[in-house]
Amino acid sequence: MTTWTMYNFQDAASPIMEQLMFFHDHAMMIMIMIMTSILYLMFNFILNKFINKNLLNQQNLEIIWTIAPMCMLIFIAIPSIHLLYLTDEMNSPLLTIKTMGHQWYWSYEYTDFKNIEFDSYMNKENNLNSFRLLDVDNNMIIPMNTKMRILVSSTDVIHSWTIPSLGKKMDAVPGRLNQINLMIKRPGLFFGQCSEICGANHSFMPIVIESVSMNLFLKWINSF
Repeated sequence: MTTWTMYNFQDAASPIMEQLMFFHDHAMMIMIMIMTSILYLMFNFILNKFINKNLLNQQNLEIIWTIAPMCMLIFIAIPSIHLLYLTDEMNSPLLTIKTMGHQWYWSYEYTDFKNIEFDSYMNKENNLNSFRLLDVDNNMIIPMNTKMRILVSSTDVIHSWTIPSLGKKMDAVPGRLNQINLMIKRPGLFFGQCSEICGANHSFMPIVIESVSMNLFLKWINSF
């Protein structure tokens, strides 16, 4: 793993995460332009190159430094609001999965199918075929290229169901049912963890999503 990938986002596996990465780059470019302008002005002030005594009393200058920040905020706000609506959009999901947070493990229930409910604990076996503190004994298996709805709640304290590569993070609040939309573009394993400080074993309740084709998913459903 290179130094750049350690500080960068994980590879996007969902359309929402791709849009989040694009918005991040968009906002960073605007911030770089702002920082460059500020550093240029500070550098010139230090060298006393601004010797015009009427510089701070010009109406045109006041109009510029009022309109310029407003335009920058608009360039950030428009894609931000657009992305906010995309994350909340829920159009006829084909599959609904209920996720419950416990101290300290997750349980999953496939509400569209009967008698499919299981708990997911951290895998305590350390070997070359597993990731330490990230693998679980029962993966959450879902079909790729399928619109899904994830219902998130908790039975004890506040948890947070988070998958960074999918751009999803939702708090699991006792007595409240939150929902997020989900669609994965490619097969594979996607890892996450509880992102809310929920107790002594907060760091030992990982999440693993296994994305498979629809045929393999139906075979797994029929195995119950």
